[in-house]
Amino acid sequence: MILLKLMKKSLLSIFLALSSLLLASKLAFAESISATNTLEETVRAYSMKAVLFSSLTIIAFVALTFVFKNLSEGAKKVFFVGITLPAILTTLFLAGSTIYLNASSETGGPVHWHTDFEIYKCGERVDLVDPSGFSNKVGATTLHEHNDSRIHIEGVVINQADVSFKRFIEVAGGSLTNASLSLPTNSGLVSMQNGEQCPDGTYGELQAFLYKVDGNNIGREKLADLSSYTPSPHGSVPPGDCLIIEFEPAKTRTDKLCDSYKLQILKGKYQSGD
Repeated sequence: MILLKLMKKSLLSIFLALSSLLLASKLAFAESISATNTLEETVRAYSMKAVLFSSLTIIAFVALTFVFKNLSEGAKKVFFVGITLPAILTTLFLAGSTIYLNASSETGGPVHWHTDFEIYKCGERVDLVDPSGFSNKVGATTLHEHNDSRIHIEGVVINQADVSFKRFIEVAGGSLTNASLSLPTNSGLVSMQNGEQCPDGTYGELQAFLYKVDGNNIGREKLADLSSYTPSPHGSVPPGDCLIIEFEPAKTRTDKLCDSYKLQILKGKYQSGD
């Protein structure tokens, strides 16, 4: 009898702990959902919340079955529903949300695109901060970088603006306008603003140059509106884009080029259009 009471108290403690965890998780997910800016991120956050809620509910009901062993037929049905219903509803929600996202997206389903980029401030290369902790990426699930100077677009693209370079900088922890750029690095936040002075005494201007593939040729252009630039829909680079950003005195062309493009030119697969 004493042992049974101890078991009941222990399982009750487990149930209360699970309930507390559920409440804390709900609050955390509510904050993350309110902070997201795209439909896919919002649906993904709700999906994670649904899975967590379902899992904790099932665990709680399973734990209670060890407490109340001599159950009536009616009680057994309640416990059965309490275990199976959350799993069924979560499965239906996940399937429905996936279909909804695919139907709503401009791409008609998941994509896997890449664009290489390089950033220079006053002639010095600036690298995005390295991933930390258990994560192997910087940014969001759909839009991120893996410490490889490559924009990875992996998932459902609802709107092209959701995967713009401006959006990429924002989810990485920085900010971008056509006259300014700030991004986190291993040495802290690096910023550049039109009119700021470089160490050599010259005054910098934020400029962007885009390399794109046209057949077997590589073309280059200076972007007039970096904020609205969206990567081309290609899985490999090239033909995926090469984006060069330089903060230095105004010029019409750049001598920088992404390593991926240099390699393919050396192999003879593409020719420079210059």
